[in-house]
Amino acid sequence: MTTGLAAAALTAALAVPAQAHGDGRPPHWELKETGTDVRFRGLAAVSRNSAWLAGSAGTVLRTGDGGRTWRNVSPPGAQELQFRDIEAFDARRAVVLAIGEGEASRVYRTDDGGETWTESFRNTDPRAFYDCLTFFDPRHGLAMSDPVDGRFRILSTEDGGRSWEVLPNEGMPPALEGEAGFAASGQCLVSSGPRDVWLATGGAARARVLHSADRGRTWTVADTPVPAGDPARGVFALAFRDRSHGLAVGGDYRADQPSPRAAATTGDAGRTWTPAAQPPPAYRSGVAWLPYSRATAVAVGPTGTDLTTDGGRTWRTVDTGSYDTVDCTPDRGCWAAGERGRVARLEN
Repeated sequence: MTTGLAAAALTAALAVPAQAHGDGRPPHWELKETGTDVRFRGLAAVSRNSAWLAGSAGTVLRTGDGGRTWRNVSPPGAQELQFRDIEAFDARRAVVLAIGEGEASRVYRTDDGGETWTESFRNTDPRAFYDCLTFFDPRHGLAMSDPVDGRFRILSTEDGGRSWEVLPNEGMPPALEGEAGFAASGQCLVSSGPRDVWLATGGAARARVLHSADRGRTWTVADTPVPAGDPARGVFALAFRDRSHGLAVGGDYRADQPSPRAAATTGDAGRTWTPAAQPPPAYRSGVAWLPYSRATAVAVGPTGTDLTTDGGRTWRTVDTGSYDTVDCTPDRGCWAAGERGRVARLEN
């Protein structure tokens, strides 16, 4: 259930009357039936009415009516692939990433709402494992792989994902032993504005965030206070509302392990990170700023949704449903997706 204080904060952030919903309920997640039980870790919200989902068993779904109906637009022959990230430019154009070692890592693009897909990249290096992708605009985008030859590998496109090239790694700091990204929500690589991009890591002695201000050519790196020191721990998701102000969430994804200090904030483009004074109570894999808000954001994970109204300094749980990823749109549409085909939209 959504608490009263949280409902008031959501109402203010979304700029809608508290009683706008026909049954008088405050803003809340409302499940949308997808007709499948696959796990959706990839989510691209286009608007309140339009969204794309990407998940296990090579599944891609699309809605254009606010989640009332979903169309299966999965690429043919992709049943063995694990889609973990999808970026959509509108209701017709999208790019989806499959993860895995070697040739399991692939990128597909559609220009006709998923009627047809073109495989635009297939990884042929058995040492690479791609985790996430992001776009600065409809033409320029990046994808990231776990370290190869001791450095994270960056893939770049300048034509909307129709073709890709591996960028030189001279500008990438060395990776720590055991360091990797987490393909948990499509938010381990995020961008803001025309050139800035951030990469989240874990699995090593320290959980770090890398930042590039030149579309992935050169990078700086900063430690975060989010605990690491284990392959299951680190920063799982990032969200930036502009090029300076960002949020990091994560923890330990194992259900039987605690996740203290699992959130942090930055106000200087990721050069320094401050731990949340009151972090989420458990592991969180996705995070998003609410539209037009300088201080309100939501974080999601298998045990619930948390809300901050002070820019990430304190968080409180407002829902106990399981979600892996979350995304919001300029027209005040917020979507969440996760296991067993769960998809919800923030209703008000």
